[in-house]
Amino acid sequence: MNFLFRLFLTFNATSLILVVYLVKERCLLENILPLFSKLPDFISYTIYFMIPLVLTFLSLFFSKFLDNDSIQSDDHSAIKEVEQANNAFLPSYLGYFFVALSVPHFETLVFVFVILFVFTFLSQTLYFNPLYLVFGYQFYYITTDTNVKVFIITKRILKNPYDLSFPKLKRINNFTFIDQEV
Repeated sequence: MNFLFRLFLTFNATSLILVVYLVKERCLLENILPLFSKLPDFISYTIYFMIPLVLTFLSLFFSKFLDNDSIQSDDHSAIKEVEQANNAFLPSYLGYFFVALSVPHFETLVFVFVILFVFTFLSQTLYFNPLYLVFGYQFYYITTDTNVKVFIITKRILKNPYDLSFPKLKRINNFTFIDQEV
């Protein structure tokens, strides 16, 4: 289950590159399904955007079935430092968009997408998906009292590391967790 979920998260994290390319190339749904003829172009683009949005929502739903975990200590908070990570990944994501805008052919896009997908999956350090921001999630690096840095996806605003607890963490991999507590 965890392997399939990580594949799903990787696809969600990289799928916007496909949306940007389809919009750039003016690929309309009417070319695929005549049912959509005579609709404005933005309807096609909105539907393209909604697909990764719905898949991201599903990943959030399925995350509750992952293994439970904790980074707690028995007598005190095991968290030494909290660092917001939202802005750290935006340059990388903007790079994906620029690649999608500059790729001239669909075959090239598929090749580039597969490479990005494989590297994102194999890195296994985190699964930054900017669409989580739409659902109210934030991204943080948490440093534990044993100097292990983990990536936390949560709806909570984290400021003070000394009174933090995560009783409902779900493990995505050894260094990435999603907080189920709202």
